[in-house]
Amino acid sequence: MAWRKTVTQRVMSVIGSSLGVLLAIRLFTKVYHSGILTMNSSNWDAPFGIVFVADLLSSTLVLITSLAALAVSLFSATGLSRQRMLYGYFPIFHFLVMGLNGAFLTGDIFNLYVWFEVIIISSFVLMTLGGRKAQLEGAVKYMAMNILASTFFLTGIGILYGITGTLNMADLALKIKLVENQSLVGITACFFLIGFGIKSAVFPLYYWLPSSYHTPPSAVAATFGGLLTKVGIYAIIRVFSLIFIPDEFTKNLLMALAILTIVTGSLGALIKVNIRRLFSYLIVCHIGFMVGGIAMFTKVALMGTIFYLFHDILVKTNMFLIAGLIRQMRGTMNMKSLGGLYAQYPKISLLIAIVLFSLVGIPPLSGFWPKVYLFQASFTNGQYIFAAALILGSFVTLYTIANMWSEVFWKDVPAGVEVDNKFEPMPLFRKILLVLPIGLLGCVTLYVGLNAEAIIVLVDKISDQLISTQPYIEAVLGKQN
Repeated sequence: MAWRKTVTQRVMSVIGSSLGVLLAIRLFTKVYHSGILTMNSSNWDAPFGIVFVADLLSSTLVLITSLAALAVSLFSATGLSRQRMLYGYFPIFHFLVMGLNGAFLTGDIFNLYVWFEVIIISSFVLMTLGGRKAQLEGAVKYMAMNILASTFFLTGIGILYGITGTLNMADLALKIKLVENQSLVGITACFFLIGFGIKSAVFPLYYWLPSSYHTPPSAVAATFGGLLTKVGIYAIIRVFSLIFIPDEFTKNLLMALAILTIVTGSLGALIKVNIRRLFSYLIVCHIGFMVGGIAMFTKVALMGTIFYLFHDILVKTNMFLIAGLIRQMRGTMNMKSLGGLYAQYPKISLLIAIVLFSLVGIPPLSGFWPKVYLFQASFTNGQYIFAAALILGSFVTLYTIANMWSEVFWKDVPAGVEVDNKFEPMPLFRKILLVLPIGLLGCVTLYVGLNAEAIIVLVDKISDQLISTQPYIEAVLGKQN
């Protein structure tokens, strides 16, 4: 409606994102107090029509996504150039958010594929926005791997429909048990695991992520880093808790992938001097934490996985916004060319420190609590190698973030380095718009960590719903089924 009017677009984006947060709060409150909600499209009853399902997991993810989208929308209003806005940034950004919400709320496996395609199309456009060579190179790698993931995903859906005759996930949960050829069911599960594994950047399918996430503008990278890989993790949780209940082979496979993902992500993070490349490898490392929790598939392990999923969306989105703010302050994200930020901006630096401490998992911040459950599940289930990998990943995160803090904030600006500070001459309201979203997500992260008891109650209920799927099936199909 306002294609050439970027100021109007910014206002509409922030207002729309704010309304999205209010609606997400309303949805979450309703689900938390009243139970699982369903909506049959065009009043076609499940399993014949497409159904949308809001349980505790999906409604919480919609809420967290809306908070992250509001923060990115605020940051984009100032942190993005007008030229990129004129290419259609804001419409495509909200199209991406729609795809994320659709993926979380759908109860139909083919509809999940459709929402994944909406996400891929939107993210591909956002990644190429501006048309720089590095962006196009990263986008080609990103698109190629996602086409491969979609091919595996769609093939798995085709086989699944062929052996069960249904696409409704609740109906699949019942009919998959009746299939005589369970070997074919196992092969089908592998198709889904490969497809979702590429999307969530699991070893050895993660190489596209560090090669592409550092190329787009920081506002775009924040959306990608915080949300896109987490949709893959959500899909693994949903499909493998509802349809393909993990057997011993699947658990061992997932555990091996989790350990290798943590180790390779950690090794990659150790040698990076570009802030966004560093964060990209930390995304890979921490994806392994969540996959390991899914592999154990006990209540305690799932509690750790779900808690870490919530924490990771908030913190990783914020980390890429912080990287964008540092670029505005210094004109670069190379740590060797940075320094002196704490001396020049002590208040902003302290705000950033809270986010960094949360990422590392310093008690009692949000990154600490899920690790407690993951370690507990590891020792209870005898997964000592995974526990060692968790320790390795945690120490590497601590080391790399401490090194980043030292290089970027503590040390003086290196001699001979010219500082391209675009932040200092900005009007006050623009500075506020750059710092406000970081503060917003930082406050939410603090709330999650300091109010961990309430979050633990929530993830406890979510884990119960994932292990005991009968309430989900009854909500969609009715109690007579």
